[in-house]
Amino acid sequence: MLDILWLFFIISTLQPVLKQRFLDASRQRLIAKIERQRGSRVILLVHREETMSLLGFPIARYIDINDSEQVLRAIHLTDPEVPLDLILHTPGGLVLAALQIARAIDRHKGKVTVFVPHYAMSGGTLIALAADEIIMSNHAVLGPVDPQLGQFPAASLLKVVRAKPIAEVDDETLVLADQAEKAIVQLQEAVKALLASKVGQDRAGQLAGILTEGTWTHDYPITFDTAQQLTLPVRSDIPDEVMQLMGLYPQPTRRQASVEYLSEPRHRTDPGRPVRGQRFPRGDS
Repeated sequence: MLDILWLFFIISTLQPVLKQRFLDASRQRLIAKIERQRGSRVILLVHREETMSLLGFPIARYIDINDSEQVLRAIHLTDPEVPLDLILHTPGGLVLAALQIARAIDRHKGKVTVFVPHYAMSGGTLIALAADEIIMSNHAVLGPVDPQLGQFPAASLLKVVRAKPIAEVDDETLVLADQAEKAIVQLQEAVKALLASKVGQDRAGQLAGILTEGTWTHDYPITFDTAQQLTLPVRSDIPDEVMQLMGLYPQPTRRQASVEYLSEPRHRTDPGRPVRGQRFPRGDS
């Protein structure tokens, strides 16, 4: 009995490690397949909510300096003439890090394509704007790139200060408003520079204003249709392999899955027979 318990303990300990190794190997094979098909360098920037191994507290991940270092290193290792395919799945993050990545791919000589399977908000959108082409799934979204100062939107801080006499505004708010104004101007210039070669100087200036001046709330979803209306260089024919690749970046396991479905593709097999409604199978959203 003691031997069985020890064997169970060893298997339980190794199972997460083996599962992660299998996922890593599967991702590498699929990345290599996409690179062969497209003749490109594939780079993924994927942020999932992570869970601490001991206490189980969720940790939200965002674009940070470490991400920019890794992406810049991957670009440095790529011939300037080789196309870049950047797959983005992120809520955003640090402006400095996102802008470093955006400028690096903007200066890359080969064609740069950004794939957005689900969402690339805030800093993720800033990176996407630097690409020659953005390919979104039909239900994927981008977001505004208006700067945030702590918990406050920069555009809203400016509106508050301009709506009141200076004497009625405290010094801290005035300092924040000064920083907010500078942040908006800086991001406008950055967005305009990234878009000028794709949509023209005048339209780039208009889009920079729309995306940075608080036209919408910071979490407003810019759908494929809205992106088209804004004249961004978007397409919706995202490859199946990119969607498959996202399935290899699962959320940390929960005690009970919040989304479930049968993992195989579902097609209408008999045109004369109505298709039954499908339950959403096991998988982490």
